[in-house]
Amino acid sequence: MAAKPILSLSTSWCSSRHTDGYAMAQEMAGLGFEYVELSHGIRITLVPGLLKAVEQGLIKVGSAHNFCPLPTGVNHAAPNLFEPSATDARERDQWVRHTKRSIDFAAQVKARVLVCHLGSVRFFWFNPAKALQAYTRGRNLATLAADPGYQALLAKSLAKLRKRMPPYWAQVQASVNEILPYAAANGIRLGFENREGFNELPLEADFPAFMAGLPAAAPVGYWHDTGHADLKQTMGLLDHRAHLETMAPRLIGFHLHDVNAVGRDHQAVGAGKIDFAMVSKFWRPEHVLVLELSPRQSVEDVVSSKARIEALMR
Repeated sequence: MAAKPILSLSTSWCSSRHTDGYAMAQEMAGLGFEYVELSHGIRITLVPGLLKAVEQGLIKVGSAHNFCPLPTGVNHAAPNLFEPSATDARERDQWVRHTKRSIDFAAQVKARVLVCHLGSVRFFWFNPAKALQAYTRGRNLATLAADPGYQALLAKSLAKLRKRMPPYWAQVQASVNEILPYAAANGIRLGFENREGFNELPLEADFPAFMAGLPAAAPVGYWHDTGHADLKQTMGLLDHRAHLETMAPRLIGFHLHDVNAVGRDHQAVGAGKIDFAMVSKFWRPEHVLVLELSPRQSVEDVVSSKARIEALMR
């Protein structure tokens, strides 16, 4: 039988309504998942039960998502609580500290990958992302590509973003290089995720050069989020298939979720407009596939999403 990627369910779907990590693991295992992703909503109080579930073999952990577990006192999903792009040295140090803590935990639960966000370009005034949001509000998103007014605003906004980006981008690269030896020493690969926000880093066009610029033996890879890529495609910032083709040699895993007609992501697979048959052509046996669904999705949505992805894997 040919080897296949592992398919897991992200705890983003259920962590907010559980108080016991073991019971959460039982629910996910009960839906037929051998593997899970421990997402960025894992509160400290869930950890003892999760460790028990892993030790007993109830579940296996394919991936974790920075920050995991959450810093003490933080009780809601907060993947951008600290950013590696921060020009404030104290915040950047906190990112390094808590990312190392997440690497420790990922190693403890025998995860393969720690998924990481890489920050953003911050604006105090005239954030171009807000101008784009204002323009698109109430419009048919499918028509943006043919809207000259939108295209002009997009070009202007990108120019503004690029002009402000250099110090933030330099901090990202310094932060990542600082954490690489620690990840290597603990046997954890870092998966750098494509993001949905206009001013989040890396910009899609910069991903290939960024990855190529890291040390050859660095334990890193590209983590592809289908929903984020679809949202960026709608904004006119990438071609989903072309981006996957470019990043294919660096791919190590996927967040799988759909996007509906009004641009809401983390929907059940098949409930929106993403071409998952196209996406599936880029899956490889060594990849980690993760269903990352909204807590609003039903058990039936989870089960149907699992079935659709498994059919594509066959």
